[in-house]
Amino acid sequence: MSLEREFSEDKKQLTIFLSERFDFSLVQDFRTAYSNDTDTVNAIVIDLQVTEYMDSSALGMLLNMQKTLDKQVSTYKITNCRPQVLNILRIARFSKKFSIS
Repeated sequence: MSLEREFSEDKKQLTIFLSERFDFSLVQDFRTAYSNDTDTVNAIVIDLQVTEYMDSSALGMLLNMQKTLDKQVSTYKITNCRPQVLNILRIARFSKKFSIS
């Protein structure tokens, strides 16, 4: 898997760490990361610290995650964005659906 995930101690927050490329090649791994063993999760953090490339399918995956977990998760954050990735998120107006830093 080219991404990692980590739960908070109380299992209420899931952090997903993406690789250098966040694109369609990660669709199944990404879905698995937020779908398995997440019954207690109410906050999700997407960490893009090493992500240098993101395409439109990555944007779609983020929206699908939010749609899938709509009734369970109340907080979505995208953190540690590099300037080029942050620009993509701003152009796509993702700040309306996610907290971005």
